[in-house]
Amino acid sequence: MTATLVVALERVTKRYGAGASAVEALSEVMLDVPAGEFLSIVGPSGSGKSTLLNLVGGLDTPSAGRVFVEGQALAELSDEARSDLRLQKMGFVFQAFNLFPTFTAEENVLCPLEFLGIPTSVARQRAAEMLDRVGVAIGARTRRPPELSGGEQQRVALARALVTRPRLVLADEPTGNLDSRTGRAILDLLRSLNVEQSVTVILVTHNMLAATYGDRTVELRDGRVVREARAARLKSDGSAG
Repeated sequence: MTATLVVALERVTKRYGAGASAVEALSEVMLDVPAGEFLSIVGPSGSGKSTLLNLVGGLDTPSAGRVFVEGQALAELSDEARSDLRLQKMGFVFQAFNLFPTFTAEENVLCPLEFLGIPTSVARQRAAEMLDRVGVAIGARTRRPPELSGGEQQRVALARALVTRPRLVLADEPTGNLDSRTGRAILDLLRSLNVEQSVTVILVTHNMLAATYGDRTVELRDGRVVREARAARLKSDGSAG
């Protein structure tokens, strides 16, 4: 595996169940994700998008093949080592937000920093800076998730994902529960962080407009990669490239 790859999948297959009733969610998927890329993964419901993201995040294990993150084969790591890798190197953004309902917005963002053992004063400063970065108003930071709008909750979830300064962000339908305007704002934030800080982003979406934020789009159908396309970006002189 090349050192510049953040993620690599080698003939990854994932089956659920056994025997004749087994369902193959992914079938021999090959995929490389270079450092600093914004990759969009698209496909209809049931195509294997979320399964792929869960395998990359070490939340599930393949039935066959290997998944590498930061050069490490996930299957060769202990559960504790995989948890450490997720905490230190990855940020997760989910459609359902997955915030702790009894924590304030600020406490939700502070949580991963506490697990990393970062001193409280430093953690509070970093959390405040990230909440500023994603546009969460100061008055909203002492509220709990049920008291926040969907857009505010997703911004808090994004701040929590990014406050550890991960090299890799995994976003599973992050705009699915948002109106179009708020959804675009979240995608703009992901794209700007990708460009400005070289954060690698893997975005899973069924929304083709959201997919255009990526440098590259990979389409899944029935658990297989069926299409791959690169986005045409404008160079500084205004020409396509």
